[in-house]
Amino acid sequence: MCIKNLDKIEEKSRHSYTGLLSNLMMGTKGVILINVGTPDQPTVESVRYYLREFLLDPNVIDAPYVIRHLLVRGLILRFRPRKIAPRYQEIWMEEGSPLRVYTGRMSKAIQSKLSDEIVVEYGMRYGNPTIRSALERLRNRGVDELLVAPLFPQYAQATTETSRFAVDFQMKQMGWNPTVKQWDDFYDNPAFIEPLTNSIKGKINEKTHLLFSFHGLPLSHIRRVKRLGKPNYVEHCESTVSSVVKKLGLNESQWSMSYQSRLGPVRWLTPSTDSVVKNLGKRGIENLVIVSPAFVADGLETLEELDIEARETFKDSGGGNVTVINCLNDNEQWIEGVKSLIIQGFENPRNSVFSK
Repeated sequence: MCIKNLDKIEEKSRHSYTGLLSNLMMGTKGVILINVGTPDQPTVESVRYYLREFLLDPNVIDAPYVIRHLLVRGLILRFRPRKIAPRYQEIWMEEGSPLRVYTGRMSKAIQSKLSDEIVVEYGMRYGNPTIRSALERLRNRGVDELLVAPLFPQYAQATTETSRFAVDFQMKQMGWNPTVKQWDDFYDNPAFIEPLTNSIKGKINEKTHLLFSFHGLPLSHIRRVKRLGKPNYVEHCESTVSSVVKKLGLNESQWSMSYQSRLGPVRWLTPSTDSVVKNLGKRGIENLVIVSPAFVADGLETLEELDIEARETFKDSGGGNVTVINCLNDNEQWIEGVKSLIIQGFENPRNSVFSK
């Protein structure tokens, strides 16, 4: 009897050892979700500190070093923080900045879906929590295969690429060398399109006009990526719209597309959201619904620029009701979609390793 028990214990130990060895060979997978960032507080000084880091990135303002610093330090940082800080105050939540709150909730919800199979952390390209702090937490958890996941559906150097570069730079500073993969741009992936479409469905009818408002970019950014043979932001935006419109069964008269968040005197993508909203108001549109598919978490651009400013512009121009659809945030279907994107990211052999 004792011998049989010993045999069973030995067999169980052998299986446990085999399982442990298998896990060690497989390693630990981790994901870093990256959003743009936000000030720590809705104050002039905090906004100034955030904008300094954000706007001095050469991927954001496409200008020679000296001109960029003169423009940012000599002009923008002298005036814009005073203008922007009150806008942050209007949308600030008890838990803090909306973008940080919603991105954090998203990260926690995704982690709960993945259990302990994959470690999930999030960081901001600019501001807190930093990409460095997220990477350190992942390293401390024993991660040796990392998926870099910028939360921007459509590719742009000012968002997607600068996030990837920042991860690469910080890992080199840390002396950390996991296997690194990047997930694909998901502008037309069903994991994104399905929850986006479903978030719109209940808000529109035959009397509604739907406006797709994307974050704008200077035309110099578009020309630069074209020269470099990189993905085209405008084509990605148009593909997102096309996918959603097809699923909703809308005709061309029922929707419009625009670009928001202009900054500075340079030429930007057109038409601007402000001009489109004004024209729709002058046309006497009774019900305007605005969705912002470039953002997956609500922040200043959606809660203030669209839900407050665009609403006022539309009504002042003669329009009727305005509905601004929430970003996907921690929407359950979207969380399932992100889980799917993460699994695809690790499994897709086309995903390049950009740091080793």
